[in-house]
Amino acid sequence: MKAVVIREFGNPDGLEVVDVPVPVPAPGQVLIATEAAGVGGVDAVIRRGMLAAYGFQEGHLLGSEVAGSVTVVGEGVDASWIGRRVWAFTGVSGGYAEQAVAAVEDILPLPDGLTGADAVTLGGSGVVAHFALERARFTPGEAVLVRGAAGSIGITAVQLAARGGAGAVAVTTSSAERGARLRDLGATHVLDRSGEGAGPNVPSGFDVVLDVAGGPQLPLFLDRLNSNGRFVSVGVAGGQPPADFGMRLMDAFRRSLSFATFSSDTVPVPDRQAVRSAQFTDAAHGSLRTVVHEVLPLDQAVLAHRKMDAGEVFGRVVLAP
Repeated sequence: MKAVVIREFGNPDGLEVVDVPVPVPAPGQVLIATEAAGVGGVDAVIRRGMLAAYGFQEGHLLGSEVAGSVTVVGEGVDASWIGRRVWAFTGVSGGYAEQAVAAVEDILPLPDGLTGADAVTLGGSGVVAHFALERARFTPGEAVLVRGAAGSIGITAVQLAARGGAGAVAVTTSSAERGARLRDLGATHVLDRSGEGAGPNVPSGFDVVLDVAGGPQLPLFLDRLNSNGRFVSVGVAGGQPPADFGMRLMDAFRRSLSFATFSSDTVPVPDRQAVRSAQFTDAAHGSLRTVVHEVLPLDQAVLAHRKMDAGEVFGRVVLAP
């Protein structure tokens, strides 16, 4: 079968389409004929070699979530899964392929009306947005800033904060056009990438900052927290923050600021799946919106990553084997 691996760490040209054996589901696993594979920010971080110290090596098969139909079940798995359309978390590898394996506890049936592309746009990111707001102890009436809001995590977080009764939902983004689209999704204020923005009633501070971007400008957004404000980092799409960023927190000691990182890996699987299932239902009914930037063939994974690196993607790019 066809799959996409990292031939060489670095820019997108280091990705390569190769032939690999069809995986065989182990006990407790299923084999899925891939209909759609999500292209996420973590894929780009792995591709660049930023996580090589954590065991990722060249030759790695990218992709953490797919949608498709179950074709084979491993020992101990109910055969009634065969033929069902599902979303699946494949771990840190295996999604960019014509067929993928996943543990049965990491799959969910897709509701009628939800496409595979929509499922992989929401499946991983929606859970991150939900539990990150929970980690931030977000309550109705608070001012929320979503930094790096044009990706699938940010787009979902904007919607969840808005329907959760936020007093303000500000976003950072790179253009007026993107800002208009985010307003349509629930944002009340649009700021530039440095956190500045013209317009009436822009909050001078925020109770919650949800940050997808990281990078060297992260400390600027710690400064935008109100007293007792909570900053939750859910990604480093823009690179690691400065090593001394914690000094900003200590300098503001008397304002009782909090900084946290968040990964959905720390949420029990049943809790993740319950939230994901509810979000899939909402998306199928239109009460939670997904934004698929583009669907590309599997063999255009290089192009998908180029678009991400260039900042062209609003929502999520999806690969279709």
